[in-house]
Amino acid sequence: MAGGPDSRVRAVIALTAVLTGAGGVLGRRVAAALEAEGGVDVVLLDSVRHPSGRSNGGGVTREIVAADVVIDLGSSDYDRRAVQRESATEFVATTLTVADDLRADQVVFVSSAMVYGAFPNNPVPITEEAALRPDVEFVFARQLASAEELVDQWRMARSGRMTTVLRPAVALAGGRQSRLAGALVAGLGQRFAEDDPPAQFLHVDDLVRAIVLAVTRRLDGVYNVAPDGWVAGARIRALSGERPRLPLPERFSEVLVRLRWRFLRGPIPPGLRSYTRESWVISNGRLRDEGWAPTVTNEQAYVEATDAPWWTVVSPKRRQELALGGGGLLVAAVLATVALIVRRQWRRDRR
Repeated sequence: MAGGPDSRVRAVIALTAVLTGAGGVLGRRVAAALEAEGGVDVVLLDSVRHPSGRSNGGGVTREIVAADVVIDLGSSDYDRRAVQRESATEFVATTLTVADDLRADQVVFVSSAMVYGAFPNNPVPITEEAALRPDVEFVFARQLASAEELVDQWRMARSGRMTTVLRPAVALAGGRQSRLAGALVAGLGQRFAEDDPPAQFLHVDDLVRAIVLAVTRRLDGVYNVAPDGWVAGARIRALSGERPRLPLPERFSEVLVRLRWRFLRGPIPPGLRSYTRESWVISNGRLRDEGWAPTVTNEQAYVEATDAPWWTVVSPKRRQELALGGGGLLVAAVLATVALIVRRQWRRDRR
């Protein structure tokens, strides 16, 4: 029906959209969704070093002369940044150079809600007006906050430009385990007599719809992207299968986490611990006002993207036994690791 709720979105003037960092799941889904809208010519760039790519529609490699909008999907790809050791700040800087070269008047930057930081005095939920306070030890979040500054500088450098900054909750795709989500869940349930904070899990398809809306409606500004509400920490542990664990004293737990990351590379990187201890859930009100609405709940997104672990079939009594036994092994492992570190340091000092 003419004038219906979708008419503003469907009536799109022909646009050329360039997607940088588009080699993953999110890039493929965004490209398909934009082309399904009609009137949007999509070019995918896995690397942003050269402004050339492959058209999803025609499948023909060609040189890109100009574009209307450049969409940065690579800076916030935590798994990719971790594997390739690439800086999110450097990635977005190159994306902005591509936007300059192609004379684009809009940049859509996918950031993360983690730029707000996790603090006891955070409002619940956090709105877009809140200051950015990423944990200084968590390099990924700190880089994204710096990247947002670069995007804002690009917008102000020339009149007529617009930027859309999307700050999604942790986004999950069905059948694909997120390292970030896994690390966050691994940090829950580690403290004595303290409740875990609530969390949010966004289905990647709802993030895709937010990106499409930003392009087709030419949104200008900052928008949180999250499901309605959030999930209590205890509920997250239940959804993850309540893996056997033994809460440890604060200092002991902190030492163990750092040792595991340093020598085994997992599961919790430095700086992420704060995000497992304090709330950083966000409001989706501003994006909802633009016509977006989530279609998948927090629980559904998490369950769909998470494989059931082996201990879900173990009886509660056996889980308790495993937790208690594992606690003893854990202490022994920590002591052995500390002894190894001391021994290595002693050998170094003797040289």
